[in-house]
Amino acid sequence: MIPNVTIIILNWNGWEDTLDCLKSLKQIEYPNFNIVIVDNASEDESIAKINEQIKNDKSIDFTLIKNKKNNGFAEGNNIGIRYAIKSKNPDYILLLNNDTVVDKNFLNELVKVAEENINAGSVQSILLKHEGKIIDSLGQELTTWSAKDIGMDSEYVKLYDNREIFGACAAAALYRAKVMEDIGFFDKDFFLIYEDVDLSWRIRLKGYQSFLAVNSIVYHKRNISETISKFDFNWIKSKSKYHLTKNMLILAIRYHPANFLFKPNYFIKFLITFILCYYYSFKEGKFKKTSKILTKSLDIRREFKKNPLLENLQKQWIIK
Repeated sequence: MIPNVTIIILNWNGWEDTLDCLKSLKQIEYPNFNIVIVDNASEDESIAKINEQIKNDKSIDFTLIKNKKNNGFAEGNNIGIRYAIKSKNPDYILLLNNDTVVDKNFLNELVKVAEENINAGSVQSILLKHEGKIIDSLGQELTTWSAKDIGMDSEYVKLYDNREIFGACAAAALYRAKVMEDIGFFDKDFFLIYEDVDLSWRIRLKGYQSFLAVNSIVYHKRNISETISKFDFNWIKSKSKYHLTKNMLILAIRYHPANFLFKPNYFIKFLITFILCYYYSFKEGKFKKTSKILTKSLDIRREFKKNPLLENLQKQWIIK
C-alpha cells in the first residue's frame, strides 16, 4: 500500500511564490498525497488568489486554513499538522516552504528513504538555490554555539549515497506522522528561526534518526526581500533580531553541555546573545514573556538531562 502524505505549505503575504510551488507539485509523480495550505493572516491578496487556484483544480485534494493572526512558522505549521493528523490520517507529513519549487520525483525519493529506514523520524530533500547550481541545505549541522545548514552556498556536485544527518531543515522535510504525534510538534515559543533544530533534538532524544535523500531535489528561493513587500521584509527583519537571539539561548540552555560555559569563546557569545536578547525583548515589549520562556527552557533542560541519550548525542553531533 502506498503511504499517504499530507503536504503542508505555510503562506504569509506570499501568494505568488505559493502558486509557483503548487504548480510544481501538480507535476509530481507520487500518487497518494494531499495538500494543506495554512495562511498566516495575510494582508495581501493571498486568500483570493490561492482560492482561485485550488477551486479550479479538482485533480488534487486541497485544504485552505485561514488563521486569524500570524502565528509564526512554528505554530502556523502546527495548526496544519494538527488538522492533517485529525482529518487526513497521513502516514507522513511533509513540510514545504512556499518559496520552493520541487522536482517531479522528489516525494517518491523522500518516502523511499523513509520506508527503507524504519527508525527514520525525518527525511530531508537536497535544497538548492533557485538556479540549481548552489547548495542551500544538505541538512542541519550543530556547532559549539548554534546550528547551520550543511553545505550552504557551496557549489552543488551530485551526491550518490543517502546519508544520516542530525536533523532536517523544515523547508523541505518529511516527518513520520506517528513521530510528530510522539514528540508534540514544533515549540511555539520559537515563533520563527531554529524551531526545526529544536524539533530535531526532540526527535533524536526519542531515539529516532534523520536522513538526507540525495535523489530528492527541491529548489529554494529563500531571498525573502525579493518575494515579499518592503514593509513585510522590514517587519520580519525587526522581529528576527529578537527571535534569533532568544532562540539561540533556548537551544543553548536546553541542549548544550554545561561545561561549554567554561570555554571563553562560548561564554562571550552566550553573554552577548543574552544581553542582546533582553535588549530586543525590551524593545518588543516582551521582557517578562522572554524571562518565562528562558525559565521554562531551564525546566526542560532538567528533564532532558534525565535522558540517557543526551550526552551521547552531544558528543556525536556537536562539532567541537
